[in-house]
Amino acid sequence: MAETQLRHKVVILGSGPAGLTAAIYASRAQLDPLVIDGPQPGGQLTITTDVENYPGFASGIMGPILMDEFREQALKFGTKIVNTWIDKLDLTSRPFKLYGKESQDSDEITTVIEADTLIVSTGASAKWLGVPGEDPVPEGLGGNGVSACATCDGFFFRDRPIVVVGGGDTAMEEALFLTKFASRVTLIHRRHEFRASKIMQDRVLAHEKIDVVWNTEITEILGEKETGVTSVNLRNTETGETSNFPTQGVFIAIGHKPNTDLFKGLLDMDDVGYLITEGKSMKTNIDGVFACGDAQDAYYRQAVTAAGTGCMAAIDAERFLAENESESAVMAV
Repeated sequence: MAETQLRHKVVILGSGPAGLTAAIYASRAQLDPLVIDGPQPGGQLTITTDVENYPGFASGIMGPILMDEFREQALKFGTKIVNTWIDKLDLTSRPFKLYGKESQDSDEITTVIEADTLIVSTGASAKWLGVPGEDPVPEGLGGNGVSACATCDGFFFRDRPIVVVGGGDTAMEEALFLTKFASRVTLIHRRHEFRASKIMQDRVLAHEKIDVVWNTEITEILGEKETGVTSVNLRNTETGETSNFPTQGVFIAIGHKPNTDLFKGLLDMDDVGYLITEGKSMKTNIDGVFACGDAQDAYYRQAVTAAGTGCMAAIDAERFLAENESESAVMAV
């Protein structure tokens, strides 16, 4: 297939809350933005059911519907959206070049996209257990009793018994937060000691609403789409003994992985892979490349904060283009 050549002032890689907010701001500034969908159009909110903590929706809104609203708003102002797989790019000079394929498995480059500025909003993915029942509905119970975000979903488990899986600081924080809602929190850890900081361990172990099950892993999550989670199957990692544990919610807290492998060796990132931006801006170490959302934010990881950084990245890109166009005009004179 012949290659198609596209050039845009702003190219946004990723279409979650950060990417589509960046698109809304860039398109309203008449910057001709192009959004590249990526493997999960709409981001993690598309596998979330009720969203009650996004401002402006007093009665809550379904995650996929919220992302449809984002998308429609971006399209309304002139954003173009394409679905292509990017696994090669050139950031050595402007315009940057992104090479697109029809799918991850394809070897043929079908599209070359040139970008005067690039906004990286590729998000992050929660690490999952990989057990039956964990997948998003309708195949599993993900988004319907299984969650990787206590801040997002804890409210839905008021007065219900839930389990948290993990042994690091994230698991401790999730368990402590969930005690505000759940009737009982059971922390399940596959080892005989936590990896979390001592102060976080002490808080968890001293909390009257938290129980700990050591040397144990979840092998299956049980329930129905209509009723949600009802129990989990467990296996003792030392004895191999199996059991069933009743619960109405499962929170996976074994970490997140930013979707930034494409930028290794090109953009500065921390040891986990989160992109590093300069000061209060969304600027990366390459002029004209900006990062936002969960690809850059290792701390908050909320839809509303992702949208905020998407706004910031678009404004940074707009100012960068204005400054560089002014410099070009002066040089031409």
